[in-house]
Amino acid sequence: MGTFNISLGKSFILVGFSDWPALELIFFIHILIFYSLTLFGNTAIIALSRTDLRLHTPMYFFLSHLSFLDLCFTTSTVTVPQLLINLYGHDRTISYGGCVSQLFITLALGSTESVLLVVMAFDRYAAVCRPLHYMNIMHPVLCQALAIASWVGGFLNSLIQTGLMMAMPLCGHRLNHFFCEMPVFLKLACQDTGGTEAKMFVARAVIVAVPAMLILGSYAQIARAVLKVKSVAARRKAAGTCGSHLLVVSLFYGSATYTYLQPKDSYSESKGKFVALFYTIITPMLNPLIYTLRNKDMKGALWKVLGRAAVTG
Repeated sequence: MGTFNISLGKSFILVGFSDWPALELIFFIHILIFYSLTLFGNTAIIALSRTDLRLHTPMYFFLSHLSFLDLCFTTSTVTVPQLLINLYGHDRTISYGGCVSQLFITLALGSTESVLLVVMAFDRYAAVCRPLHYMNIMHPVLCQALAIASWVGGFLNSLIQTGLMMAMPLCGHRLNHFFCEMPVFLKLACQDTGGTEAKMFVARAVIVAVPAMLILGSYAQIARAVLKVKSVAARRKAAGTCGSHLLVVSLFYGSATYTYLQPKDSYSESKGKFVALFYTIITPMLNPLIYTLRNKDMKGALWKVLGRAAVTG
């Protein structure tokens, strides 16, 4: 197998789900449906958050950023569209430059979401534990700054990891995946790259494990505050707003931990493809459902828009 470093002339073959040819049509139909629901659900949340005055709050401001991230993650990285093309057609190749670009953007958006979920946890902490000072704490200027910091931090982390990855000599051109993902890239390393992989692992741990611990700390404080509340209605309201976020956090960090925080030798490419299928397609589709079905304000805004459409029609 040939060895090469950075070369725009090289290309990779994305194996995808070609190992299960009988399931490719089934995968194509289901993924197309899930992808359509993802586009509709996340676009609806962004539109409602901008048009309904009741949703002009910090929580929905950050939620609209999360929805935008999900749209970017499934579309702008060409992850899902490329998977649909690979399932439907026969050309499974991707250029080296295209693969590196996909890797960088995927890592950047995933890292940004990791930081953004911490920001959303802080917002819930301020709302539950400091309700009288909530609007002073979550000032619009601070919200803008936190959102920008999430994006900048995510892209910087991705820049570090992608730079380290590009410096590694690679053997072969066959990627047992449906898009260019870091663990699969590491499998192609030609020589001992323990030092580089250790640096990359630290970068991944900083962007996955540290935010997860901060979120757990925030919710430990929230749980303590909720237990002190005597009103059942207030407890239910706090559980409703925080429960949606906790569910999203569990889905995101569960798949991220499996994919990025285990040693290269123990990573299973076959299982990794299905885990990636979950967090690139299923999770972005579920996020709008989780936030709308468990949120009275969002459901009210949605029904208001549907009511107007019915009257107009």
